[in-house]
Amino acid sequence: MPEMATILEVLFIIFKVVVVTMILFSLPLPLTWMERKIAAHIQVRLGPFRVGPHGVLQPFADMMKLMFKEDIIPYKADKRLFRIAPIISMVPVLAAFAVVPFGNDITIPFLNEEVSLYIADMDVAILYILAITGIGVYGIIFGGWASNSKYALLGGIRSTAQMISYELPMSLAAIGVVMITNSLSLVNIVNAQQGWHWNIIYQPLGFFIFFIASLAEINRIPFDLPEDEGTLAAGYHVEYSAMRFSFFMLTEYVAMVLASVLAVLLFFGGWNGPGFLPSIVWFVVKVSVFIYFFMWIRFTLPRYRYDQLMTIGWKILLPLSLFNVLITGFFLI
Repeated sequence: MPEMATILEVLFIIFKVVVVTMILFSLPLPLTWMERKIAAHIQVRLGPFRVGPHGVLQPFADMMKLMFKEDIIPYKADKRLFRIAPIISMVPVLAAFAVVPFGNDITIPFLNEEVSLYIADMDVAILYILAITGIGVYGIIFGGWASNSKYALLGGIRSTAQMISYELPMSLAAIGVVMITNSLSLVNIVNAQQGWHWNIIYQPLGFFIFFIASLAEINRIPFDLPEDEGTLAAGYHVEYSAMRFSFFMLTEYVAMVLASVLAVLLFFGGWNGPGFLPSIVWFVVKVSVFIYFFMWIRFTLPRYRYDQLMTIGWKILLPLSLFNVLITGFFLI
């Protein structure tokens, strides 16, 4: 029996890895359509509507175009770095989902086995996510450097400074939650928020800092300076085309989903909610609200200047995050 249990556990883990990976790779299809429609409604336009009902097949048409488009590498580019940069940018964001829990454990009736809705429950899950997602900046740096373009290089340099600046306050904002729950495990953090004891009640300043820093970390407006098409003609990926370009776009959308997931898990009770819906449904609903909020901000706020971006990170968010840690420690004494 122990051997059979072990085999089933391995099969369940492989199955969960395959399912999560397939979902993550398919995310740009609905999210690009959703973002275009949200932009259209905010700006009083129609958005995509010709390819399929309400344009729902437009993302599939875009995918086919990218698959058959010519993959161009600049003549004097560092070809090796140019090829691997999108992969280096994409893999860490995908790997972060290995420790993301999506709901309560479920029981499979015909096997009478309880299955957890996560791939792994690490005791240092938050530390793992913050560490591995930080590696993704190397993909942007390599892509900018290898392109042999001043616009791409400037985009890579901007991204480096921006991510270093905003990783500090974002990490410190998460520390407030860790101090309250006394755990780095995301499962334990969610379980500690049962009964509507959501951390947003105890950490409103921490959530504000975390959310603003997340916008900068995933290069979304008003902090999309590494891609600033107004001055850098799309920045670090300006020389990329076809599927290599799509990998950068996949990274951006998956990073937006990851930021939404972390905000829900850390501050909004994770999958906790009224019992008339399954836990995973509550989780998806909460994450969807945050994704919509990210898109709404993109088409509402203007882009900051670069000096303003650095000022917000070092002179406002970092002192506020340190103050939040101090106040949290004071109330826990």
